Amino acid sequence: MFVIIGIVVVFAAVVGGYLMEHGNLKVLLQPAELVVLVGASIGTLLIANPMHVLKAVMGGVTGVFGGSKYTKERYLETMKMLFELLSRARKEGLMALEADSDAPDKSPVFSKYPKFLKDHHALPFVCDTIRMASGGGVEAFDVDQMMEVDMESHHHGAGIPVAALSTVADALPGLGIVAAVLGVIITMGALGGPPEEIGHKVAAALVGTFLGILLCYGVIGPVAGNMTKVVDEEHAYYQVMRMILVAFLKGSPPTVAVEYGRRSIPGHVRPSFQQTENFIKGKGDGAAAA
Repeated sequence: MFVIIGIVVVFAAVVGGYLMEHGNLKVLLQPAELVVLVGASIGTLLIANPMHVLKAVMGGVTGVFGGSKYTKERYLETMKMLFELLSRARKEGLMALEADSDAPDKSPVFSKYPKFLKDHHALPFVCDTIRMASGGGVEAFDVDQMMEVDMESHHHGAGIPVAALSTVADALPGLGIVAAVLGVIITMGALGGPPEEIGHKVAAALVGTFLGILLCYGVIGPVAGNMTKVVDEEHAYYQVMRMILVAFLKGSPPTVAVEYGRRSIPGHVRPSFQQTENFIKGKGDGAAAA
């Protein structure tokens, strides 16, 4: 929602300032300049990236216009789920979780959390870690290193679409200059004509540069920046799960392990100790209390 509001504010401020100086909006409506800018931008994106990156770019852009997935409620549900898993492991041993990790959709714990089951990276991240730990012979340090490698690989992959969109944003001012140069070439061909016609062609040429800079710094660049923050939020979410699992494997009881995770949650979505305890023990909706 705020992304849409921000884009509206950007265009309203630019157009409003232009109209305050009695500018003519019709001069800014240059379809040919838009064709050059948008078409060349899409072309650079296609040249520089394979299909899976293009799909990720589209998914990332559409995701920016929705709210964050990593809310306080999401963190509370994840901590409660891990608490239930680790409590069971503490009572019955890690081997008892092998069936849960092999078939999470049939697990009495995972099946209670459909949102987590639909997360096609977080679910394997937890299940693979449990599978390695329950197999025996693997130290907590080694499991921690495996999770760190997994997180780094995923974080790098999630950052590739951001870099691709940022490259397009950086290219837009240059493409705007290309559109302007084409307009100047057309203007040079009209020399000797009426002054009004030459002035119109010069204005049309300058619109290309204007649009390239506006789209770069007012739309595409900020959207890429928002995508970066989404990637960082996802990385923080995995860091919380890593902290909880590693703390338990090092010998901490489930309650202490969950507290390790809670304290690694970013401050703006971190629930209090009391909210976390009430939510895990089922004494109330910690997210609503927040």
